[in-house]
Amino acid sequence: MRKLRIRTFTMLCLFFLLTMPWIFFVTAHFMDTQTFSISANQQQNETLQKHLSEMIHMIEVGTDKWASTVWQNELHTELSKAKMDVVIESASNSEIYRSSQKHHSRLSSTEQFSVIKDGQLRGRVVLYLPKSNGVPMLAAFFGLLLAFFVVGVEMRRFLLKPLEKLSKAARQIAAGHWEVQLPNSRITEIAEVRDGFDVMVKGLEQSHRKQVELEEERRFVIAAVAHDLRTPLFALRGYLDGLEQGIAQSPEKVARYIAVCKEKSAQLDRLVEDLFTYTKMEYLDNELKTHKLDLTHILRKSIDSLSPLAEQKHISILKELTDGCFISGDSHVLERAMNNVLENAVRYTPTGGEVTVQCWKDGNNIRFIIRDTGPGFSSEELERVFEPLYRGEASRSRATGGSGLGLTISQRMMRQHAGELMVSNHPDGGAVLTGWIPRYNT
Repeated sequence: MRKLRIRTFTMLCLFFLLTMPWIFFVTAHFMDTQTFSISANQQQNETLQKHLSEMIHMIEVGTDKWASTVWQNELHTELSKAKMDVVIESASNSEIYRSSQKHHSRLSSTEQFSVIKDGQLRGRVVLYLPKSNGVPMLAAFFGLLLAFFVVGVEMRRFLLKPLEKLSKAARQIAAGHWEVQLPNSRITEIAEVRDGFDVMVKGLEQSHRKQVELEEERRFVIAAVAHDLRTPLFALRGYLDGLEQGIAQSPEKVARYIAVCKEKSAQLDRLVEDLFTYTKMEYLDNELKTHKLDLTHILRKSIDSLSPLAEQKHISILKELTDGCFISGDSHVLERAMNNVLENAVRYTPTGGEVTVQCWKDGNNIRFIIRDTGPGFSSEELERVFEPLYRGEASRSRATGGSGLGLTISQRMMRQHAGELMVSNHPDGGAVLTGWIPRYNT
């Protein structure tokens, strides 16, 4: 459906207002005169004036013959030729002669005059003239009224009703009803407003949904953090109470209690550190201090830092690293990301297992793979492993350690460097974390 601009619609309405009365006038004129010629109407007016002058002269000259039947017949003949009627009354208002008994409407054109002779009023005369432009003019007036009515209806249809519906939709949206039916319009400007309004509604709806999701995430984070803080704090308090009350009586038991307290405090420290890092990345502007880096060097440093933990579990870390894997990034951020990924692999690899670390050049990207020989991910974990504070264990126990934020932080750090981090399961068992970062361009 073709749309109209407001100025085009206005010009069409104005043209209709000007044309409709003229059509009615010409139609009525044709029905009256059987011709479309306006000049013929002008000639008719000249003939009418001539006949009118002749009738007035004949009536004034024949004052003494008004009652004569012969004179009245002659007058009637002339009136018929001129298509006129006449009523002649005496000075005393008594009717002397009427040329026709038909009723003349009040809208009929008349010529009234008094006849005075020798200083005396002899009578009054009313001449009923032929039809003039009264009917066409009346038709033109009705045409103008009809034009105003049609224009008013169309303006309401094309302009006012869509605007009223937009106003109603705005109030519904303000009340929280997003599924509103926006009106269509054949006026371009209103259609553009409608499209802009639709974009605004979708944006507001998305913003509202995001706000709801953030609120749900906030509640989840608060509940999860409260749970994760309570568990080590409860254990720490129990062992400290045991030390204070003298339950641990032997040096070996005291040492074991102290070791447990140090372990729980380390868990708390790691949890608080991860929460701080996550909050800083999620809600604060954190500018990267980018430099030319060798990702292979960063991976080696991460492996070295986790070697003691791997040795405790007798886990072998196999390295297949290509030198010269240069990228542009923040060394501190990338080291933290790789430490989280490697720590996750070592934590879930059983005693005597293996962790394989690979890094190589792949076109315009630097790719790396970290594979372990642990249990791998379940189908639910593959979908939710990067959610904040998500952990696969149903009891959310800390037997394996971790805060549930490590992989989340690592993925967001990789995305800060225009890269990506993904998880999958190896066909032979174990989890596989694959990532890439764009190569450094000189």
